[in-house]
Amino acid sequence: MTGETMNGMADNGFDPSTAYPGYGMAGAYMPMGQQPMGVPSAQPQSQPQAQPMPAAMQAQPQMAPMAQMGLPPLMLGTYTPKIDAKGRMALPAKLRSQLGTGLVMARGQERCVYLLPAMEFRRIAMQIQRTSMGDKAARDYLRVFLSGAVDQDPDKQGRVLVPQMLRDYANLGDDIVVIGVGTRAEIWNREAWEAYLADKEQGYADIADDVLPEVGL
Repeated sequence: MTGETMNGMADNGFDPSTAYPGYGMAGAYMPMGQQPMGVPSAQPQSQPQAQPMPAAMQAQPQMAPMAQMGLPPLMLGTYTPKIDAKGRMALPAKLRSQLGTGLVMARGQERCVYLLPAMEFRRIAMQIQRTSMGDKAARDYLRVFLSGAVDQDPDKQGRVLVPQMLRDYANLGDDIVVIGVGTRAEIWNREAWEAYLADKEQGYADIADDVLPEVGL
């Protein structure tokens, strides 16, 4: 048995909202495409904008190389390259990048050959020259130092030519040692270096505690 609704229509289980998609609220039929009064139309949701990362949270830059910090390269270690029959020596890869494309070879103390970056060589020469006019020892040093200095540019294989006069000065054959000494490198005759090191190691061990405070370490 069917009942009657409040508006007099038969209650037979029929749901007008399923048959008429536009059927409005409170049983009032609304044509499709229109919204009932008081019901706001749906608006597309806007995507939130990405906010920039705060500066404090951004990745910190890596430590700059020493050259970018205004410091000279620090050369370290001991290497054993060879000098070929033409007098060429392959620079150790680590030192090659630190010495740069332009370097200077010069007579060093204790019969070795200095390898200096061009800027370091210039700094040393200018420092000596400032005192050489009134100091005979400084004048003598400057003459010997500069007269034996040679500009070198490594070739594509990273080799440099060690001039004959410097090979003679340091008694360099094919068996050599290259050591890093802070702002420069040195080329030694291998036997001479081993004898020098054997003679100085014990003295170094004995005086290390006295010397280090004097240089601010």
